[in-house]
Amino acid sequence: MALDAVRAVCGWLASLTWYVPAHEYRNLKTFHMTADTASVAPSNDHALTWKNVAIAALLLAVNVALSSWFHLGLSRSILVSAARCVVQLTVLGMVLNQIFQTQNPVYIFGMAATLGVLSAFEVTYWRAKRRFPRMYAGTLVSITGSALVVALLGNGYSLARTPAYSAVEFIPTIGMLFGNCMIGVSLGMNAVIEALDTHRDRAEAMLSFGASRWE
Repeated sequence: MALDAVRAVCGWLASLTWYVPAHEYRNLKTFHMTADTASVAPSNDHALTWKNVAIAALLLAVNVALSSWFHLGLSRSILVSAARCVVQLTVLGMVLNQIFQTQNPVYIFGMAATLGVLSAFEVTYWRAKRRFPRMYAGTLVSITGSALVVALLGNGYSLARTPAYSAVEFIPTIGMLFGNCMIGVSLGMNAVIEALDTHRDRAEAMLSFGASRWE
């Protein structure tokens, strides 16, 4: 039964389209856009402009004004964070714009790997209260592996995207999965390490009687 299930999953994965040349992808995307616009009413969506950015910046201006009014001392940190946000999102947008225009799996999975490395680094060296040997490697494998599998299966099956790693859907999806994985792994590791530290005497007694690390 289990072997049949594994074979069925492997057959489904093999039936997915994992690579489409860039010119074929553009034709396929144009076809889907034409089909979608023929079945739904036209929308009034427009690209964001600097006017939209200015409107959003007004909220930060309100926070800065309130901080100055109540002497909270947060004005400088808010302005620095806003400047960093603008620079980071601008650079990220320039990179993603180039990746979204291609179906090259090297660029797409390279971006996903970069996000995985940064996520594992943040969990290991910023969010973890305690660290142990080879913690970064284990965190990297668990976060990247789980997010990659779920993103591919979700895009290929739930979203029915062709190919399964289509950049426009795959990168935002795996980005959200990395965020969820970071929270889950951080909470799980901190809970396990704190429990082990609390029951340190019990763990040392078990090890002295020959218990393995898995017990």
